[in-house]
Formats: sequence, C-alpha cells, structure tokens
Amino acid sequence: MKEDWSEQEVELAIADYFQMLKNELHGRPYNKSAHRKELIRLLKNRSEGSIEFKHQNISAVLAKFGIPFIKGYKPRWNYQQVLEDKAASYIQIHFTEFEHSFERFAEMVPELANPSKDFETMLVSPPKIEEVAEPRALYKRRPVKINYLQREQANQELGSRGESLVIEYEKWRLNEQGLHNLSEKVELVSAYDDGAGFDILSRNPNGTDKYIEVKTTKLAKETPIFFTSNEYRFSRENEANYHLYRVFDFGKSPKFFTLLGDFDSFCTKEPVQYRGWF
Repeated sequence: MKEDWSEQEVELAIADYFQMLKNELHGRPYNKSAHRKELIRLLKNRSEGSIEFKHQNISAVLAKFGIPFIKGYKPRWNYQQVLEDKAASYIQIHFTEFEHSFERFAEMVPELANPSKDFETMLVSPPKIEEVAEPRALYKRRPVKINYLQREQANQELGSRGESLVIEYEKWRLNEQGLHNLSEKVELVSAYDDGAGFDILSRNPNGTDKYIEVKTTKLAKETPIFFTSNEYRFSRENEANYHLYRVFDFGKSPKFFTLLGDFDSFCTKEPVQYRGWF
C-alpha cells in the first residue's frame, strides 16, 4: 500500500499545478505530460497516474474554495486534509499573482468557436456523484474572500448565452419529434420573471409543462453549481417536471447534460447562506 504523500511532495504538486493553471488562465499552451515527467523526478517513487490523481484532488480543493481550476483535471474529492491546508497557504502567499486572472475568468464571456450546433453530440451523460469518505473539519479558513465560481455563474451575459443554447436545443428536440406547435411555445421565463424558480418553460411531448433551470460554466461538467432557496423549493414542488440543464465547457466546444427531479435527487448540496429576521 502506498504511503500518503509527504508535506514536501504535496507542496511540489501544488506549485506545479499552479504553474499550469497560470498558463491556462492566460491562454498559453502547456504540456501536462511534460509537467508530470518533470515532477516525478522530485517525488518518492510516484507514478504518473498517482500524480494525475493528485492534480485532480487539487482541482477539488480549488473548486471548494471557489477558484477556477484546470479543466483537464476533473475534481476528485477524496483527498488528504494536508492538501487543502497547503493549497490555502499557497494561494494566500501567491494571490496577487493570480487575482487579475481570477477576475478575468469570472467576467470573460467567450464566443462560440463553432456557431453551428450538433445537439446530438453536445448532449452528454451527467457526472456521477462522488462519495466523500474522509470527514471534513467544521471550520477551515478560506484563502480568498471572493467565490469566483459563483461570480462566473452570476455573469449575466454568460448565463444568457447558456439559456439561448438550451432554448435552441429544446426547439430542435421538439421539431425533431414533429411537435412544431409545441416548439413555438418554448419561452425564456426569466426574462420577465426572475423569481419564478426556473429559467425556461418548455413542453413535454404530451404538451405538459417542462421547467428548466440552466447553469452555465466555462469549466468542466463537475464544476459546482449555485442555486437559490427559491429554485430549490420550486424543484421540490415540481420534481416530476423540473430539469437542470448544466452547460459546461462554454466557448470552444460547449456541451451540456440534463437531470430530472429536485436538487436533493441529483446533487450533493451544502447550505452557504441563510436569511435571518427579527
């Protein structure tokens, strides 16, 4: 059985990861394989697979902190606590090097690389919910005050483009089934009612209402989503017809997956904000 990574090994992996992340955020090419081969020389008999898994763990830590991560390393949530501690320390020390890039990530809305859309290939299977075996401490310092992933999701232009993509898909889906009259009824409810609890009103093949909530990101499909208490409540009240459409990799090659039900049925949730009154 492999021994846990030492603190020094963890620090080396984090430093290497952030070198790659800096290149990615600036749109500069880099080679993940070359990075692994260089890093492996500094570690204690670690395989390339082990290094890749550690980089995926780092992605999970950054996602937890609300920081953009490397798209090619999907978050894996079972990690040593020391990894989270070391990543927090690294971010605090080097934050000024990345602050502008993090802000630009949240604000940037890319143009679609290919305006023509092949919806049959854009629709993919959803990620599996990963069971987190290691207990988490109740309180841990956050290395940054701003949740850049939440800020990205709140980007109105990005959200609008994701909604437009889903509307096109819904109309295409209904037209493909010969339901042209239902296709004409697809509408963007959030344009005139931002408190409805969903974004798009579409139709099921039998003509009944289909409620769609759209969440869009430029990152990978495992990127956490953020939803309001109103959206959560509406999903529970209308779980038989409530659909989450998760648009991801928006820009170069956008894709999306769909989930039916309420938020309790298709994701692990964590309360991050409450309202109090007197």
